[in-house]
Amino acid sequence: MTWRALRFFLFELVGGLLGYLLLPLADAKLGAIVGIVAASALWVLVDLRRGHRLLVWLRLGDSQQAPALAGLWGEAGDRMRRLMRGREQQLAVSENRLVEFLAAMQASPNGVVLIDGGGRIEWCNQTAVEHFGFDAQRDVLQHLGNLLRDPSFTAYQAGGDYSGDIVIPGPQSSTSRPVRLALQLHRYGEGRTLLLSRDVTALEQAEAMRRDFVANVSHEIRTPLTVLSGFVETLQNLRLDDADRQRYLALMAQQAQRMHTLVVDLLTLSRLEGSPLPRADEWVDIRRLIEQCAQEGRELSSMVAPQGQQISVEVQGAWELAGSEAELHSAMANLVNNAVRYTPALGSIGLHWLVDPQGQGEFCVSDSGPGIEAEHLPRLTERFYRVDRSRSRDSGGTGLGLAIVKHVAQRHGAQLRIASKPGQGSRFCMVFPLGRVRASAAS
Repeated sequence: MTWRALRFFLFELVGGLLGYLLLPLADAKLGAIVGIVAASALWVLVDLRRGHRLLVWLRLGDSQQAPALAGLWGEAGDRMRRLMRGREQQLAVSENRLVEFLAAMQASPNGVVLIDGGGRIEWCNQTAVEHFGFDAQRDVLQHLGNLLRDPSFTAYQAGGDYSGDIVIPGPQSSTSRPVRLALQLHRYGEGRTLLLSRDVTALEQAEAMRRDFVANVSHEIRTPLTVLSGFVETLQNLRLDDADRQRYLALMAQQAQRMHTLVVDLLTLSRLEGSPLPRADEWVDIRRLIEQCAQEGRELSSMVAPQGQQISVEVQGAWELAGSEAELHSAMANLVNNAVRYTPALGSIGLHWLVDPQGQGEFCVSDSGPGIEAEHLPRLTERFYRVDRSRSRDSGGTGLGLAIVKHVAQRHGAQLRIASKPGQGSRFCMVFPLGRVRASAAS
C-alpha cells in the first residue's frame, strides 16, 4: 500500500513538472496545478479500467481466464483466483463424494427414497424403483402419498412414530406371487425423511414354513403316540385273550414303525441340508442301483398290495452316475416307494433310465395310479404337503419323501420334473447334467 501511495505521488509530481515546463512562465504555477490534476485524472481512469476488468472477470467466474493486472488490482486478482481455484477443488471433491454416496445407495440391497419436508420424492435408488414401481425420472418431486397408497403406510407416516417398521404387500403382489415389503421411515435434516424398504417375502415364507413344519411334525408324532398310549393302557387294564393281545401288539408295532420312519426321514433331510455337496469323482453303476430300488419296491408292494403290482425296469445301455450312492439311492427309492403306495392293486409301475442326445441322464418312475390335479403339482415337494391326507397316512407315507428327492436332485445339479393328470397316472423324473453321466467302464 505504501508503494502504491509513493507511485501516485511520483506520478502527480511528474504531471506537475510537465505542466510547469510546457506552459509560459507567467502561468507556471497554473501549469503545475493543471499537470497535477491531469495526472490524477489519468491515474484514476487507469485504475478504474483495471478495476472494471477485474469486476468483469469476477462476474464470469472463470478462474482460467483471469486478467493479467499490475499493482493492487493485480494482487487482489491473484488472491481471488487462488480462492476460486480452492473453492472449485473443494466443490469437485464434494461432488465426487456425493457421486460415491449415491453409488453406494444404488448398490444397497434395500430400497432408499429421500423425501423432502413437503412429502415429495427427491431421489430414489433402483431397488426402490423395483419395490414400488417408481420411475426414477418422472416421479421426482411427486408426492409420495400419491404413489404409495397403502392405508397402513399412510397411517404409519401420519402417526409420526417411526421407531419400528411395518410390513405391507408390494404393488406388484398377487395371489400366485405374493410380495411383502418391510418399510421404515427415518428423520434427517430439516423436516426431511428417509424411507428404507426391504423385500421380506422369502423371510416370511421361511417363517411360515418353519411354523408349518413344527406343527406338522408335532401332529405326525402325536397321532401314533396317542394310539400307542391307548393300546398300552388297554393292555394294562383289560384281560385279553391271546388273539386280541397279538392284534394290539401288531398295531402298536405298526405305529412305532411309523414314528421310526418319520424320524429317519427327518434325519435324512437334516443331513442333506448340513453336509457338503457330493463329490463328482465317485461313480455309481446306475443299473445296479435301479435294480436294487426295484427289488425294494417289490418287497413293499407285497405288503401294501397283496394282490400284486407289476414293476418293470428298463435301462438303456451301461452307464455310471457321479455322486453320493447313499443319497441317490434314497431319492430313487422314495420315488419308487411313492409309486408303490399310491398305485392300486394290479397296477403297473415302470422304472426307466436313458441318456438323451444332449448327454443328460434321465431316471423316471411312472405309475398307473389315480394321478394328481395340476394345482397340487407345484407344492408336491414341500415338506408334509399331501394331496389327500387320509390316504397318505393309510399308505404309511411321512410326507417327506419328495422333499428328500428335491434336495438330493439339487445337490447333484439335477432337475426334478413331475407330470401327472387325474386318471392317467404320474411320472416323476430326475434329469442329471452331462458332467455327472458317463458310459460304464465295463461296457
